[in-house]
Amino acid sequence: MLTFKNKKFYLNGEEFKIQSGAFHYFRALPEYWEDIMLKIKACGLNTVETYTCWNLHEKHKGKYDFSGMLDIERFIKTAEKVGLKVIIRPGPFICAEWENGGLPSWLLKREYNVRPRCATELYLTFLKEWLHVLFEKNQTVS
Repeated sequence: MLTFKNKKFYLNGEEFKIQSGAFHYFRALPEYWEDIMLKIKACGLNTVETYTCWNLHEKHKGKYDFSGMLDIERFIKTAEKVGLKVIIRPGPFICAEWENGGLPSWLLKREYNVRPRCATELYLTFLKEWLHVLFEKNQTVS
């Protein structure tokens, strides 16, 4: 378990300095993930950080895709296999030069009348649904 105390991180009770590099799983084929992560580790890093793209995982309202390049469970397991910890950055808005900041296009349809990135009830409802699905995926690993 990762904890923070006295301006330091502790992993399972031992002081842990997070040294992280970014690698977005949705930008590379899964067949290359291990090699890329081994290179991250060879640079002396102990953690890989990634955004998640809501717009790729839920292209259509309520229909989620975690296959192929979107298999975040496989990404996490690959990191564990090579000895890296993982930081998941779920967004919802991501600053990764990504279309619509990672927000799904269906969210902006007139029928929903959603104001993205605002604390409106409907937007927060859709966001909670997405995060619930995403967090369930991450709970199944390890």
